[in-house]
Amino acid sequence: MAIFLSTYVYRVDKKGRVSVPAEFRRVLENQSFQGVIVFKSLQHPALEACSADHMQQLSDSLDTLNVSAEEYELIETTIFGGSFQLPFDGEGRIVLPQQLCEFAGITEEAAFVGRRRTFQIWQPARFAEHEGTSREKARGRDISLSKIIARAGAARPASDQGGAS
Repeated sequence: MAIFLSTYVYRVDKKGRVSVPAEFRRVLENQSFQGVIVFKSLQHPALEACSADHMQQLSDSLDTLNVSAEEYELIETTIFGGSFQLPFDGEGRIVLPQQLCEFAGITEEAAFVGRRRTFQIWQPARFAEHEGTSREKARGRDISLSKIIARAGAARPASDQGGAS
């Protein structure tokens, strides 16, 4: 499965059109919908974006989770009810609805930030501040790739690690 990586900044025109990075479009190209699903982040002044297939997977997951009726309602209202299906035009652009731009503070530029299976769209200066804070927290918690891989390996049964049982 391809994943969304890196950060790209693109201009937003007066009509709200912005190019989705070609690398992100490649991840999305074999999906059921040729475009992207976008909604307001619940944690940040940014937009969350994913494929229609990922949104379907989220919907299917809700059917199997044991969540309260209130939590189910909150998820459906804020995520599903607040989502926009934004198709790609012939040049790989989407049109960001005005209400999403206002929420995220996006005016002249948008930062596309890869997050593995999803990506976010930020106002670039806001993202730079968020990234700086996140880096400080990661350093403070001594997070590193080698430690993540070692911890994941320790969590797997010995048979999955290629070791003898």
